[in-house]
Amino acid sequence: MSVDATESPLSGLWKPNHLDKLYYGPHTVEKYLLSCLPSDASKAFIITGSSLVNKTSLVTQVEKLLGDRHAGTALIGQHAPTADIDQAFDSISKDSAIDTVISIGGGSPIDSAKVLSHYNHSKRDAYLHHISIPTTLSAAECTLGAAYSTEEKTKTFVIHPDLAPKIILYDPHFAQETPSRLFLATGLRALDHAMELMYHPTATEVPCKAMCLFAASELVTFLPRYKEDPRDLDVILRLQLAAFASLGFIGGNFKPLGLSHALGYALGSPYSIPHGETSCLTLGHVVKLKARTDEAAARNIARTLPYIGQPRTGNDIADAETVGDAVLQLVKSLGVYRALGEYGVGRDQVDVIAGRATGKSEGDAMFEKVKELVEGLF
Repeated sequence: MSVDATESPLSGLWKPNHLDKLYYGPHTVEKYLLSCLPSDASKAFIITGSSLVNKTSLVTQVEKLLGDRHAGTALIGQHAPTADIDQAFDSISKDSAIDTVISIGGGSPIDSAKVLSHYNHSKRDAYLHHISIPTTLSAAECTLGAAYSTEEKTKTFVIHPDLAPKIILYDPHFAQETPSRLFLATGLRALDHAMELMYHPTATEVPCKAMCLFAASELVTFLPRYKEDPRDLDVILRLQLAAFASLGFIGGNFKPLGLSHALGYALGSPYSIPHGETSCLTLGHVVKLKARTDEAAARNIARTLPYIGQPRTGNDIADAETVGDAVLQLVKSLGVYRALGEYGVGRDQVDVIAGRATGKSEGDAMFEKVKELVEGLF
């Protein structure tokens, strides 16, 4: 059954994902984690990153909460490398009592937990009960798909409805420990989700696009406030909920997102650029390109303009370009802008990046447009 949505006539099919519960508020982990385990006999394996283990007490707190239900902890590197995931699964596979995986962190631990659940189903015919405790705004907890890196540093994907986390715990005390630049950059990743879903073929008018408009408004309002005071728990929590709104309502209609995300994958793992920062690089420019080259996309992007505090003029192309300019200005005002060359990427990589992002080669019209865009990132 098709899950594509149409605008004329207005039609679509929304398929919720398998999320059972979402708790949000201060101390939600302490209050609700144990009750989120599937049974009294459950054992849980933690997936997280080295920074959270080495620079905070958050993982230790969760381990102590679990007590004898804690079956182990594994560390996952940036972009979820296959070697780290394989090593974690080797530990899980040795204990048949493990039925739960708890991801603590951003996109890499969360996606790795989904891949581990996929591995577990392949070996034991059972998906792991996934509890996610996000500490960034990447919104990986919202989807049924996972991206992870091969040994060649390219992205591969796994998608299944049962890979979506069953429980999400948004606890601002956990996100408060995230370095501010990382938190801000992943906020742009959330805005990337919201913008690209506005012209996504399976995004439904309600609830998906309606929530993306809400997300865009909240993100452009509260990211600057977070920059002013990164310790404000209420602001952090509002941003966490905005991140959920940016991607949490695509549901089972999930298909790969648009060009900004494709460029993010082409830039991220191959050149070790965090995905939040790839969105800082690409989103504003992609929005402006879509405005000029895709009438339907321009129409939907223009709808976000009043939600980010500017009036519409009635000219969809001009309004959509204004949205792109506003994104570029937001990136600069938050202090998260870097030119592509500052990441150690040479201009000799332009064709490679454009080819990875488009799946096309020199001479193709889309390849040439994206090549021009990438050249402008230096």
